Amino acid sequence: MAIRPMNVAVVGATGAVGVEMIKTLEKRNFPVKELRLLASARSVGKTALFQGREYPIQELTPDSFQGIDVALFSAGASVSREYAAHAVKAGAVVVDNSSCFRMDPQVPLVVPEVNPEDVKKHQGIIANPNCTTIIMLVAVKPLYDLSRVRRIIVSTYQSASGAGAKGMDELLQQTRTVLAGGKAEPKVFKWPYAFNVFSHNTDIGENGYNTEEMKMVNETRKILHDDAIGVCPTCVRVPVLRSHAESVVLEFQDKVSLEEALEAWKKAPGLTIVNDAASNHFPMPCESNEQYNVLAGRLRYDLSTPNSLAFFLCGDQLLKGAALNAVQIAELL
Repeated sequence: MAIRPMNVAVVGATGAVGVEMIKTLEKRNFPVKELRLLASARSVGKTALFQGREYPIQELTPDSFQGIDVALFSAGASVSREYAAHAVKAGAVVVDNSSCFRMDPQVPLVVPEVNPEDVKKHQGIIANPNCTTIIMLVAVKPLYDLSRVRRIIVSTYQSASGAGAKGMDELLQQTRTVLAGGKAEPKVFKWPYAFNVFSHNTDIGENGYNTEEMKMVNETRKILHDDAIGVCPTCVRVPVLRSHAESVVLEFQDKVSLEEALEAWKKAPGLTIVNDAASNHFPMPCESNEQYNVLAGRLRYDLSTPNSLAFFLCGDQLLKGAALNAVQIAELL
């Protein structure tokens, strides 16, 4: 079936995720008729390359969306809150990468490998889940389909790319400073990032969980349409430039064998199995960088409780955790 060329806007085109959205549209041969790159006034005058042509960065205004079919937003929740309605009013479908609409009951929250059918329910806006939730559920859903998952225990090892270009720059600059004998001076993050690990830089709630952790709890339930599933996350920052890693334990309703799990993973979209115990070769950020698929491996039984499996994941936060997922949603449209 021929796909109608579409007019596409990228909001936040100069940010780390926006840049990857533009690259992903090109790499996946998305049928772009017109590309409109939008950002704040301070980015006007810059350009971005798409299919061999330089495109100017335009200032984002309420009138930026006339004639646009799909608007990919990645400029933060405050920008989405202010401008998404203008895009919808102009006739565009918004795919929003911020936290603004994720838990809105009127807005579908979509991982194309997990719940593609939810795209049909949109009323002008579709939300991209949090990066850690996306990476986890790409691997969890094939196993959930074998036997309902009662409980997820997950620890994340989150890279600097989750905080955008500024976070990546801070890690690079601090690493150079420390290696030269200096002291890391935090600016973007509260704590030193070079050669350090710290709790994710979001507020701690009354229940003891930070905002990032609660995103994983609430988004998992919404995407899987399972309000009863238990999720216990611990989210931390690690001094890795790009790609998040996650240690996951699943407790199933019924026993799932290693063989069944591996077979389900082999058939699952968006996954690459890296599970070579003989060579101690399992998912690593350096191998998932700039890869579309989530890497899954280190699969084993949880020795502490029945009907449980443990495994390890890595996924490129800027791609599958953000830009790629958004473009895949646009492809579903």
